[in-house]
Amino acid sequence: MSVKQISIFIENKKGSLSEVTKFIAESKINLLALSIADTQDFGILRIITEDADKARDILRDAGYTAVATSVLAAALDDTPGSMANILEILTNADINVEYTYAFMSHIKDKAYMIFRVDNNDKATKALIDANISVIDQKDIFGK
Repeated sequence: MSVKQISIFIENKKGSLSEVTKFIAESKINLLALSIADTQDFGILRIITEDADKARDILRDAGYTAVATSVLAAALDDTPGSMANILEILTNADINVEYTYAFMSHIKDKAYMIFRVDNNDKATKALIDANISVIDQKDIFGK
């Protein structure tokens, strides 16, 4: 079970983020989550959208380097220690977390986290075995 994330290589200059999100908005694609990792000159924008393939294609058509990646998504209680608990479960299962970011949930008292890990299947099993809800694209958008 995974979620499709789009990673876009963008210049670190005024207006770049605005331009990318404009392409997505004009295509009527719902943008739910984003994360930016940057250097002085360039950055990687990571997004979760309702239609990842369409978003990737329109960005590529606009000249961007855009790649789809499967990432793990989990719904966790919106309480202190929930994140630490998940990270401990993954650590105990010998899973490396490359990066993570959070976004808003449509479910009351839940938070959503995206995890890029070195082994999605192993991480999914570890979380499910610990009664953590692992979610997919449909769950995120409530469909």
